[in-house]
Amino acid sequence: MQNDRRYVPHVEGTLMKLPASGRRVLVSGASRGLGRAVAQAFAANGDRVAVHFASRADDARVTLESLDGTGHALVGGDLADPTGAVAVADAAAEALGGIDVLVNNAAVNLRHPLPETPYEEWVAVWQRHVSVNLLATANLSHLAARRMIDQGSGGRIVNIGSRGAFRGEPDHPAYGATKAAVHALGQSLAVSLAPYGIAVASVAPGFFATERVSSRLEGVEGAAIRAQSPFGRVAEPAEIAAAVLWLASPAAEWSSGTILDLNGASHLRS
Repeated sequence: MQNDRRYVPHVEGTLMKLPASGRRVLVSGASRGLGRAVAQAFAANGDRVAVHFASRADDARVTLESLDGTGHALVGGDLADPTGAVAVADAAAEALGGIDVLVNNAAVNLRHPLPETPYEEWVAVWQRHVSVNLLATANLSHLAARRMIDQGSGGRIVNIGSRGAFRGEPDHPAYGATKAAVHALGQSLAVSLAPYGIAVASVAPGFFATERVSSRLEGVEGAAIRAQSPFGRVAEPAEIAAAVLWLASPAAEWSSGTILDLNGASHLRS
C-alpha cells in the first residue's frame, strides 16, 4: 500500500485513486446563488456536474448553460421526500456514471421569530426546515456515500452549514438549529466513512451576496450587515465556492471532519 491516503482498497483488492479533476459531482440546490457558484467552480476545475433543482427549472437551466466543459446534467426532485432523494441520486449517478463528490447545498431559511409567530406556523416552519436542511442532507449523504463505497475509489461530501449555527439566529431559529445539526452530522460521517476513503467536511458561511438577499444589502440594513465584518463587506458566492472546491480536493483529505468558518472575521468562536 502506498503511503497516500487518497488510495483506498477496492472490494476486489485493486487500488483506486480519487482524481483531482474529471470527477462526477452532485450539487443540490444549484439553480442559483451559492449552488450555481459551486457548480461553476467544479465545472471550471474539469469536473462533470449534476445540477439539482427542486422547482426552479428555468434557473437551473441557466446554471447548466453557464458551466464550462461538457457532460453536465440537470436533475430535478424534492429532497424533502425520501423517495425524491432516491430519485435524485439515481438520476445523477445515471447521468454522470457515478458520484464522486456530493455538495449538500439545498436549504430553506424562513423567517419565524418566536414572539411574532403563531404556534401552528411555528410547527410547520420547523418541520420544513428539518425536512429540507437536515433530513434531506442526511438521506442524500447516505445515498451518495453508498455509491462511493461500492465504486471503491473514495469520495468527498461537503455540507453547506452556517455561521448562524454558532452565534444564534433569533429571527430564524430553525435555520440555525438545523445548520448546527448538519455540522454535527458531517463530523459523525467523517469518522464512519474515513475507512472507505471518503472525507466529509462542512463550511459555515456568514452573510454572502445572492439574488435572494440583494434587497437587504441596500440602505441602512445593508450598511449594518457589511459592518459585521472588519473588512466592511459581505462575501461573494465564488469565495465560498472556492473553499468548497478545496475541501472536495484530494489535498484536503486531512481536513475531514472540519467546520470551516467563512465569515470575514465577523464571528470568532473559541
